[in-house]
Amino acid sequence: MLKKPLIISTDPGIDDVVAITIALFSQKLDVKLIAATWGNVPLVKTLANSLKLEAFLGTKVPVVSGAVRPLLRNQIDASDVHGKSGLAGFDFPEPDKTLLKPGIAAEAIHDVVKKSAEKVTLMQIGPATDFALYFRQFPEDLPKIEQLVIMGGAIGRGNWGPYAEYNVAGDPEAAQIVFSSGVKILLAPLELGHQAYITQATLERIKNTGKIGDMLYHIMTNLHDHTDSNGREVYDALAAGMLIKPEMYAFKPAYVVVDTKSPNAYGASMIDFDGFFNQPANVQVGVKVNQEEFAEWLVAEIEKADN
Repeated sequence: MLKKPLIISTDPGIDDVVAITIALFSQKLDVKLIAATWGNVPLVKTLANSLKLEAFLGTKVPVVSGAVRPLLRNQIDASDVHGKSGLAGFDFPEPDKTLLKPGIAAEAIHDVVKKSAEKVTLMQIGPATDFALYFRQFPEDLPKIEQLVIMGGAIGRGNWGPYAEYNVAGDPEAAQIVFSSGVKILLAPLELGHQAYITQATLERIKNTGKIGDMLYHIMTNLHDHTDSNGREVYDALAAGMLIKPEMYAFKPAYVVVDTKSPNAYGASMIDFDGFFNQPANVQVGVKVNQEEFAEWLVAEIEKADN
């Protein structure tokens, strides 16, 4: 099976670690580069967390330092959800600094895309800052991008403002650059995470898969996110699922634009399914996933990583 070359932009972050781990061990994906960006916690921590994760997993994918802050605004923080380190609940080894690639994310991403014999897929599971900088700096690469899978945005209510989801609200201008890039985009919005929560019973199954499952169990148990289901909503794993098993999802085309002007709706992703803006669809939005099917898939992927 020919694996899809993949570049991940991430801000680990507990649910980021779930998604990265699945991608690293997937039989369908070939992770070429991990770009750590600011996001859930500051860059110094997300970069260290990326290197700590690989030290634990024993993988050898290069990691590059991404953006230290958003394009225009002050950075926000989600350490109340993920812990001060970003990875509460597990004692990771020291970072594997041999994997740290010199330079900045935009150039490193360009280098991978330029050298690839086939089109490269991108996965964005943090703020859009680094991919926005990359798209602006290297527009000639856009035809070489197979697709971009994003966890972010909200169809309705947000989790950072009334209508703003954290990843988009973190850098609205960057998100708008990405959504308007012309690249094929699959989007996993906030509502999809509400459907794909992980129950305590599923967490126990994950714990028993082995060393990696035990690690994921401990960090997911420390994900301080309130859910109606009393489960854990591991949003970023939705993006990995769209690459590995897209048939789990129902998608609906939409025109997506980000509010970068309004003082009250700044950072809101306006997802227009009905043509109100008279613009062609630029995103395929995930609107439905079965909770039990997603949980079974998640456990199966973690079992593969542990075997």
